[in-house]
Amino acid sequence: MALLAVVVLFVLRCSSTLIAEEPPRTSKSTYEVLSSNGANTTDTTYGFVACVFAMLLYGSNFVPVKTIDAGDGLFFQWVSCSAVWIVGLVADILFHPSRAHPAAMLGGAIWATGNITAVPVVKFIGLGLGVLIWGSSGLLFGWASSRYGWFGLHPEEVSKPILNYCGAGLCLLSAIIFFFVKSDVQKPQSTESMPLLIDDRRLNSESASPSDSWVDTISPRSKRVFGCILAIFAGVLYGCSFVPIFYIKIHATANSSMFTGSSQNEIDYCFAHYSGIFLMSTVYFVAYCAAMKNRPRIYPRAILPGFLSGLMWGLATYAWLLANFYLSAVITFPIINAGYGLVAALWGSVVFKEIKGLGNLLMFALASCVVLAGSLLTAYSKI
Repeated sequence: MALLAVVVLFVLRCSSTLIAEEPPRTSKSTYEVLSSNGANTTDTTYGFVACVFAMLLYGSNFVPVKTIDAGDGLFFQWVSCSAVWIVGLVADILFHPSRAHPAAMLGGAIWATGNITAVPVVKFIGLGLGVLIWGSSGLLFGWASSRYGWFGLHPEEVSKPILNYCGAGLCLLSAIIFFFVKSDVQKPQSTESMPLLIDDRRLNSESASPSDSWVDTISPRSKRVFGCILAIFAGVLYGCSFVPIFYIKIHATANSSMFTGSSQNEIDYCFAHYSGIFLMSTVYFVAYCAAMKNRPRIYPRAILPGFLSGLMWGLATYAWLLANFYLSAVITFPIINAGYGLVAALWGSVVFKEIKGLGNLLMFALASCVVLAGSLLTAYSKI
């Protein structure tokens, strides 16, 4: 899937590069994007293709966590963030040097902070439920910041405000319903019983194992509470991780702003965003090593899954920025957030059997349908 995504993204990016070489086109409203014909119809097709790939890759990028024991997730996160940075570097070299303002790295740092909780969330409440909760909270926070102009952004006007508020309300309702869904999360079986980096003097006296991680010592009841709280926390940070990019674009046209002259193409900010992710994840990992007194729990079996996870996330975000180029953020944000949550829900419920019992499955399906309907109403309200 990742290889196919690379090919499709390369074609889409080349198409956008050719478009960018034409005379600059003025910014278009959402209505103009969706209602125009000819070249704009092709743009819309490219945009929705990019949305589909973003949904598939986002919804699948934490699947590797289910196959291995990643401990507390700090090492796994650092490996995956390294892969994310490599994706950004390769894309920057292939297409053109980045023209983004370095302040765009702040968004990557915000995302990396939220991503620290990803592995514990998947361990506590499962892949499907965890991704759906942080997707719903991220969708709500992203909608509110755009709708009301938080953090210095311009408030987004919608043509159908009632539908817009109804969509946001349904997303909030789905998040509440998800809290009542019980998930059965089983710890993956692993033959790896010892971290790679440990003190040699402890080899014979203390045998460290993945179960010594704090995420494996919490009671089942507490895991559910902590998992939901951490998922909301991650969703809020995920939802505002693009705010610095939008802020720079808005203030790029002001003569007195430090961002004057910055690019209006969100794709140009990809490498800066990814660099912020890698830098902040490295800071967290170094702090973790210091807190563990230079005896961090490093799991060799997490290296390839972590790299695959980061590769998928990096390609998914690039696809999302391409979708924003062809459509607009107010359309892509609700669709992609709800879409990747449903993809993760299918992984969790169908493949990993995290949701058991008829009542649980019905409630899970209801909440999934509610968040999908809410996201579509939110997008349609702008048309």
